[in-house]
Amino acid sequence: MSSANKTLDPYTAKAAKNNLTPQQKIDGLHAIIKASGTGMLVTRSSDGHLHSRAMTPAGPISSSQSNLIFIANNASNKFDELQNDAHVNVSFYDSKTTDWVSVAGTARITQDKALIKKHWSSVVGAYFGDLKDGIHKGNEEDPRVSIIEVVPIDIRYWKSTESSISRSIETALDAATGRVSAPGELIQITKQEIELTQGVNSTAA
Repeated sequence: MSSANKTLDPYTAKAAKNNLTPQQKIDGLHAIIKASGTGMLVTRSSDGHLHSRAMTPAGPISSSQSNLIFIANNASNKFDELQNDAHVNVSFYDSKTTDWVSVAGTARITQDKALIKKHWSSVVGAYFGDLKDGIHKGNEEDPRVSIIEVVPIDIRYWKSTESSISRSIETALDAATGRVSAPGELIQITKQEIELTQGVNSTAA
């Protein structure tokens, strides 16, 4: 999975699963994101500090793609930070299974009306509010409404293969015997695999 010393990191070496196709990896990614619902978007400010906030993705663009779409208020601080540094991370965690996702990538900002309309809902509008000035109405035409599209460069996720009870038992046994405990699979989707699946989708369209 990386150039790290596998001898000194047996947990990662044991958990790494490398026999999946790119599309199988994308399918697993989507499943965890859907189950988690809300992710944490991390940006960097001009003073170098990292800031995170909870955001719900409007969705991956399609079943073959890994880009993440967020509808957000361009008057918020995160847009200043994205202008300063487009590199971001989005993480998801499913507390019921301990499955998690980490997406490293770059953010693109757009006010594409078709894309906003595609993902708009009354629930999203509640986060903007109607300012009663005839302009900022809290609808899809509101000039504050923008799309943050996260384009992944590297994706890593953990998929548990045991129930919570089985995980506890296995971890306890491994601790008692000195074995490495890894009750799940650690999967990486590389930049090349991301580009491959995006290309397949474009060709199909």
